Amino acid sequence: MNSTDSQTPYPLGVTTTDSGIRFSFVSESPDCGILLYERASGRCLEKIPFQPGERMGKVYTKLLSAKQLHGLKNTEIAWQFYREEKIVCDERAGAYIGTLPYGKPRCKEKVLAAFPLTEDFTWESDKRPGLSYEDCIVYCMHVRGFTRHSSSKVGKKGTFSGIIEKIDYLKQSGFTTLELQPAYEFDELPDDGSCAPSRLNYWGYCKGFYYAPKAAYASANAAKEMKELVKALHQKGMELILQMYFPEDVNVLEIPVILRFWVSEYHVDGFHLLGATLPADLIASDPALSDTKLWYYHFDTTHIYGKGTEVTERNLAECKDDFLYAARKFLKGDEGILSDMLSQMRFQPDCMGRIHYMTNYNGFTLYDLVSYDRKHNEDNGEENRDGSDYNFSWNCGEEGETRKKNIRKLRIRQIKNAMCLLLLSQSTPMVFMGDEFGNSQKGNNNPYCQDNGIAWLDWRCLEKNRELYDFWCGLTQFRREHPILHGAKQLRLMDYAACGYPDLSYHGENAWQPALAGFDRQIGIMYCGKYAHIDRVTEDDFLYIAINMHWEPHELGLPKLPKGMCWEIVLDTLEDRGTSESNLSAGLHFESSTSSTIVAARSIKVLKSVPCKVEKEKEKKLRKKS
Repeated sequence: MNSTDSQTPYPLGVTTTDSGIRFSFVSESPDCGILLYERASGRCLEKIPFQPGERMGKVYTKLLSAKQLHGLKNTEIAWQFYREEKIVCDERAGAYIGTLPYGKPRCKEKVLAAFPLTEDFTWESDKRPGLSYEDCIVYCMHVRGFTRHSSSKVGKKGTFSGIIEKIDYLKQSGFTTLELQPAYEFDELPDDGSCAPSRLNYWGYCKGFYYAPKAAYASANAAKEMKELVKALHQKGMELILQMYFPEDVNVLEIPVILRFWVSEYHVDGFHLLGATLPADLIASDPALSDTKLWYYHFDTTHIYGKGTEVTERNLAECKDDFLYAARKFLKGDEGILSDMLSQMRFQPDCMGRIHYMTNYNGFTLYDLVSYDRKHNEDNGEENRDGSDYNFSWNCGEEGETRKKNIRKLRIRQIKNAMCLLLLSQSTPMVFMGDEFGNSQKGNNNPYCQDNGIAWLDWRCLEKNRELYDFWCGLTQFRREHPILHGAKQLRLMDYAACGYPDLSYHGENAWQPALAGFDRQIGIMYCGKYAHIDRVTEDDFLYIAINMHWEPHELGLPKLPKGMCWEIVLDTLEDRGTSESNLSAGLHFESSTSSTIVAARSIKVLKSVPCKVEKEKEKKLRKKS
């Protein structure tokens, strides 16, 4: 076959050209071809076989001119392929007819027919924000579950449009980056040929139709709504990351093609790659994806960039459970975890970002993490055998919901402690939807098949747990305003600026003397603001995080600040209310001579450097004179 522009076999699938429509199909058998339909009626127009001369290797290619389309426009046709007696769906199409409402089974013999993705969309001046990892806070969500609950009060529940209606909420909550669980077309009810209901795949971690947004996640036109979501996020300076799950039977050579398609067609900002055997380094080396965020369990940056290469723009990020395990154990007061926790809080890999989290789509929510000792997956129909048995959770004294005020109060404090561990650590924090206001999945740590109130986000918890939400918002604001908390590179525990203080230091009962024995559960962490600038001139504050995950109070030593500066408490998880920079704790001052602070059991304090009261009085007098 002569490889002209109209007959080139790539890209696979169907491509609209000036000369007509090009069909490219992979087949082991020469008995294969195209089934052409009228899109409006579904009537089969013609069965068109591929000819021997239209083959390159195993790829068959045919160009149908406008005359061969039975007088129909490109937008008025649909198609399937066939291989011998079997009808085959075009898995590379951008849209399909025959998709069903969410949760309705599709019989195996009813193969989807594809049609061209030709609708015009006005992107205007859309531009990807290109946020640095150190400036991101990630929100992982299920498209349907985020707004499907009646309490969401959106017009188009469970859809891409529903997310658009909540963008202002997400922005004010401090989130910069949305991560969507699989949002490409997939069968949530696997085909078994019986057309009978089977167990729902609510999450969507299966082989999918990777070029099409999921029709059931849209109120009308899925492609248009997905583009509107991306555009609306970009207008707010926010990003969209798509989870892309590739099982072992996916052709790994096609994965970069799929990713490039979503970047060019939908302007998405990045991908979280999921699958055990993906060629991550090959994908990361694709020049067309060099400014697209790519997350995976690990990347070999030495192999990708070469040894000693300085990476100025980091698009890769490591995303795995290391922080989760350490933080959960530390939160509930396990022994021998302190050193690992400190390492996780400061860790920043070379040449790439890192996503850290305590909760994810799988496992307990943050509220359930402090409310259940054991998983409660009975509703999944597997006799509670599914899901992880190792959650590193603690119910604070009673399993599940309780009316005991002391237990409820402790749970709120533990959630605040978890938020502090998450947001006061280096690298990029991520939470799962609803964790910011205490959403519960009723102890289910594996709701993969629950399309109901177990997995849907219950927005009533926003008011019920307003204290938690206010605390979260204040903490995200505090993180944004203090760049020392989220630098691009790992802190070195050294005074390399010759300013008298290391960038990061640890403290025990006495300042500069951390206690890191196996039984220790308390530590003071000081970030030196001289190593970060709020703007080009102003240095950041000194920050001291006093952490005590022991069930008894402890005293921690306070380092002496530069002359004229004192410590002020700005946050205390023991307080029964939210926090913000304008409404923080009581503003208690410690004169420079004060050398310690008491940290209550299972609580975290944050202090920052401020001018001492004496210095403030001097400043007032000088202002009056001037």
